[in-house]
Amino acid sequence: MKIKEYKFSSDNAVYNFFINVYNVCQFIIRFFKEVFLPPYEFKEVIKQCYDVGYRSLALVSLTGFITGIVFTKQSRPSLAEFGATSWLPGLISIAIIRALAPLITALISAGKVGSNIGAELGSMKVTEQIDAMEVSATNPFKFLVVSRIIATTTMMPILALYMGFIGLFGSYLNVLSNENTSMAAFFEHGFGSISFLDIFSSLIKSIVFGFTIGVAGCYQGYHAEKGTHGVGKAANAAVVISMFMVFIEEIIIVQIVNAIRAA
Repeated sequence: MKIKEYKFSSDNAVYNFFINVYNVCQFIIRFFKEVFLPPYEFKEVIKQCYDVGYRSLALVSLTGFITGIVFTKQSRPSLAEFGATSWLPGLISIAIIRALAPLITALISAGKVGSNIGAELGSMKVTEQIDAMEVSATNPFKFLVVSRIIATTTMMPILALYMGFIGLFGSYLNVLSNENTSMAAFFEHGFGSISFLDIFSSLIKSIVFGFTIGVAGCYQGYHAEKGTHGVGKAANAAVVISMFMVFIEEIIIVQIVNAIRAA
């Protein structure tokens, strides 16, 4: 019986997958090398922080507010069956701070920020603007990639923290309209249910998510194919890969935090 030999070719999906993983690792290593070397593009970093953070506030505010209201409305009937509606502030605070705030903020940013970065760098790549920067003795990787990854990594924890407070405020309005609970009592009970580990893990998640979104968007845009099709493909891939990696990282970090909590 003749055994079929499995050969790798340039069209093989497995081969291409490992090549892409290697290229991404090289991309990340280059980022950590460039981030500590001069020149430092402070103005570009601040500009990107403005684009990532301030321009996302409206969407994050609306989503966080609706999340707080909807999650509270959905949780009340289950607690009311046991006469435990007084636990709502603590339950909502734990859910929002531990999981919902960093995760939903990351998903929103992956769709908005990740696609913008992928499309912007992709259009610069296909129009040879990046090549022109290299010819003019400017480091395009430092100016375009490093600044954007720093911005997403820095602003994601701030946006997640902001969304957490907006979500709790939306939850408070719903509790106020049904149980007539005072704001002081609501937040005292809510924050009393949160530990330092919850806040710390939420910040770590946000930092990791922000770094992932920045790397995915910059990598896809920086290596976009020629033509307008390549720009659209880069933007789409940045969103899909960012969201997929966010869910994977969420699972891993939750397992680590639960192990620490149980220890």
